[in-house]
Amino acid sequence: MLSKVIEPRQRVGETEKMTINMGVVDLGQVDLLVQEGFYSNRSDLVRTAVRNQLVSHADALKQTVSRRTLMVGLLDCSRADLERAAASGERLRLQVVGLARIADDVTPELARAAIESVSVLGAFHASAAVRRALADRMI
Repeated sequence: MLSKVIEPRQRVGETEKMTINMGVVDLGQVDLLVQEGFYSNRSDLVRTAVRNQLVSHADALKQTVSRRTLMVGLLDCSRADLERAAASGERLRLQVVGLARIADDVTPELARAAIESVSVLGAFHASAAVRRALADRMI
């Protein structure tokens, strides 16, 4: 139904910023590892640590994704996708772990007609008008 589903893979330019607060001792130890050449910078260490945690919880993540029927990766909703759904009377439930994108040419009215709910763990890219139109449908 939807135009593209892309498996999760890190791509240049497809990252989101995350800010963390750390104690000064932990931060000092991070800086020491960077200084000693174990990591190229603080972000490299944090990304590596997060990936290691995700690997250690991979089974739990897979079970949760299956149980909740979540899409993992990138979900692109084009205007044509949403027009087809609206024309057929279908209301989409977008449940994504990763990135959900709604095309820039989608009107707020079309989004409301085609989308029943939106649940995104990660990032949701849509025009400001579409985001406002769907605000009451964000889970």
